[in-house]
Amino acid sequence: MYLFFSLIVFVFGLMVGSFLNCLIYRLEKEESFLKGRSYCPNCKHVLSWQDLIPVLSFFALQRKCRYCQKPISWQYPLVEILTGSIFLLIFNQFSIFSLLTVIYYLIISSFLIVIFVYDLKYSLIPDIIIYPAIILSFLFRLLEVREIGNFQLLTSPLFSAFSASLFFGAIVLVSKGRWMGSGDIGLAFLMGLILGWPNILVALMLAFFIGAIIGTGLIIFRGKTLKSEIPFGPFLVVGTYVAIFWGQNVVNWYLSLCLI
Repeated sequence: MYLFFSLIVFVFGLMVGSFLNCLIYRLEKEESFLKGRSYCPNCKHVLSWQDLIPVLSFFALQRKCRYCQKPISWQYPLVEILTGSIFLLIFNQFSIFSLLTVIYYLIISSFLIVIFVYDLKYSLIPDIIIYPAIILSFLFRLLEVREIGNFQLLTSPLFSAFSASLFFGAIVLVSKGRWMGSGDIGLAFLMGLILGWPNILVALMLAFFIGAIIGTGLIIFRGKTLKSEIPFGPFLVVGTYVAIFWGQNVVNWYLSLCLI
């Protein structure tokens, strides 16, 4: 039975990933994602149902549009598989908690995936994604406090959110926006609401560590310079996911090193 529900969650994640691809594309084109059928980005032909089966259609069509034969980006199956995998991880980790907790992490993960891909492609974190995610996270923390009665469930995330956003705000102010953009401030606030203390530290340290490694690699192998713009949002999102699923393990591992 558990395997059956896991499969259902993964397939559901694939379908949500397909929707997120559409959302990312239409956000950049400033088109509504609430109406209108999906179409090929190249020839604009409306796609039929057999063209929209997550992952399977991509390989069945041999990565080409059925109508214009132009290549289909690998972004589409990768985002679908990523979303399905993250949904499965959430189900495995949070199904022992309330249904509300599972639903919250599924929705907030969808926001994070959009932020990851959009910032990676366009070097921009859209406000229309950040602000609803912040509101959702704040409301979830309020509901937690009401249900459990522990006010620390709200104060810890708020402290983490303001601390992280002030830290990034200082970086933006000192660098005059050259090192980071204002969108990273909003993302840092969101991360604080999602993770609380001390998991926010885990996420930020991992983000800077991974960013330093990737940045160094791009300088060595791709000819980038220290002045090259590299979106930092994807690293923050990766750090957030690591902190969500394994943050306490990382904290325990670090504390064990300190006690040696």
